[in-house]
Amino acid sequence: QVQLVESGGGLVQAGGSLRLSCAAKGRSVSSITVGWFRQAPGKEREFVATRTGVGITYYEESVKVRFTVSRDRAKNTVYLQMSGLKPEDTAVYTCAASDSDSFDYTRRQTTAAYYYWGQGTQVTVSS
Repeated sequence: QVQLVESGGGLVQAGGSLRLSCAAKGRSVSSITVGWFRQAPGKEREFVATRTGVGITYYEESVKVRFTVSRDRAKNTVYLQMSGLKPEDTAVYTCAASDSDSFDYTRRQTTAAYYYWGQGTQVTVSS
């Protein structure tokens, strides 16, 4: 079983940056695929980005040039570096994971592709 704990959210002005952390417990980040999702008030949860255990990344088009996923093996943590933040980026950001061996890459943008979920961290971007 994998336990995920997000951190790093907060209040930032438009154009600013934040780095979200997803610390994994119970499994190496090298053997899991970690996805990031976000949900704004009154909206459906949407896909943000994914990084597989071997480093393959995928980004939602609107964040591709602004967000970057990376990892720290020593800390067993996956990061979402967010730059050029916009008010429309305001949402609760949640990391999710699945075993890389069984991960369905064709469903990487769907919540159904991930088995383990964190509790989320709030990101608020002011105008």
